[in-house]
Amino acid sequence: MPDSLRRLLAHLKLDLGPLRDSRDYRLLMASGVITMFGTFITMVAVPYQMKQLTGSYVAVGLVSLAEFVPMVICGLWGGAIADALDRRKVILLSEVGLLVTSAMLTFNAMLPEPQIWVLYVVGALSTGLASLQRPSMEALIPQVVRHDQLGAAAVLASLRWNIGAIAAPALGGLLVTTFSVATAYAVDTVSFVLSLVLLWRIRAVPPKEDAAPASIRSMVEGLRYAASRRDLMGTYLVDIAAMVFAMSTALYPFLADQFGTPQAVGLLYSAGAVGSLIASLTGAWTARVQRQGIGVILAAALWGISVALAAVMPSIWAIFLCLALAGAADMVSGIFRMTMWNQTIPEELRGRLAGIELLSYASGPMLGNARAGLMADLGGTRFSLGVGGLLCVGSVGVLAWLLPSFRAYDARTSEHALAEKARRRAAHTEG
Repeated sequence: MPDSLRRLLAHLKLDLGPLRDSRDYRLLMASGVITMFGTFITMVAVPYQMKQLTGSYVAVGLVSLAEFVPMVICGLWGGAIADALDRRKVILLSEVGLLVTSAMLTFNAMLPEPQIWVLYVVGALSTGLASLQRPSMEALIPQVVRHDQLGAAAVLASLRWNIGAIAAPALGGLLVTTFSVATAYAVDTVSFVLSLVLLWRIRAVPPKEDAAPASIRSMVEGLRYAASRRDLMGTYLVDIAAMVFAMSTALYPFLADQFGTPQAVGLLYSAGAVGSLIASLTGAWTARVQRQGIGVILAAALWGISVALAAVMPSIWAIFLCLALAGAADMVSGIFRMTMWNQTIPEELRGRLAGIELLSYASGPMLGNARAGLMADLGGTRFSLGVGGLLCVGSVGVLAWLLPSFRAYDARTSEHALAEKARRRAAHTEG
């Protein structure tokens, strides 16, 4: 094998260091794989069931909109809780709540006449619980992974997401079309039971003695810190803009129908995950990138271009390829954003900033799906896809121009990255 090819393959090789060195990280990863698998099945089942019950673009899009308010409130409060309480306990209690909501969806689907309002209410409740949990999950990672392995951990986290996201939507489509939505929800319920067994084994992570109690004041402190960091604001705003204008998963059931292949809805849902998985498996190079800001900008622009191209493709497989490219671009953007967050945010603020991060990457898809449904109601599915993708590219370009410090971010010279690296080195030495 030529030396140049050997070096290229070495750069692409996945770094398993965090899994090898941290037992708690292994448990988090295993739990995440199982939970994501069930969650993505439900992600297919809910809009499919809503479409069956109503046949309305708007009704399907409003499922995401109904989840927006609890996501905002619980995401911020979950961040404050993550900095004030035992993060393991928060994760466990939230997981129990999510198990209950999944069981409620199963019960409703088994009724002779499933209730539409249950999909909205339970969906909002489930989103609230997940938003309470996620900041504790994110804040726990820097505590169980070495600082020099945070980039590799970001790549592995993306791989975990894709293991669930690639097969689960296809399986979800098969379950809802061949069996029933109740079966899909039941599989999700079982996944939460298995996940709880793994999460229970993680060691307790008590807060610092001088940790700020969860309060409005502590949440405001986190918001002020985020607002003071233009580089962090860039990661939030670019992702929100990209998702609001180009996220269109609510259109997939209708798009599959237009091609006369309703069974392909699961294929469309898994397309982005296929691209994301390829990006994750070959993503070792991202851990060596130092200018993550410009990386986020370029990846977000490619996401929008790919979605716009999907709007003019003549076949379901061509659309699949475009959506896969979009998924790869989105995953690279996510790896860069996660690396920046974990490299630069002080531990005592990590939970609250994780809550703000949740708002950035979760609010965008929710609003984006609502936008997609409304635009499709006005001009059709392809109109919504194409215009949304072009608006994404334009908005990312404007934000890149308005945020020069975000464009210029470099982990080798950033005062925040250097300070956090020094703090963790000192803590490791003392330990």
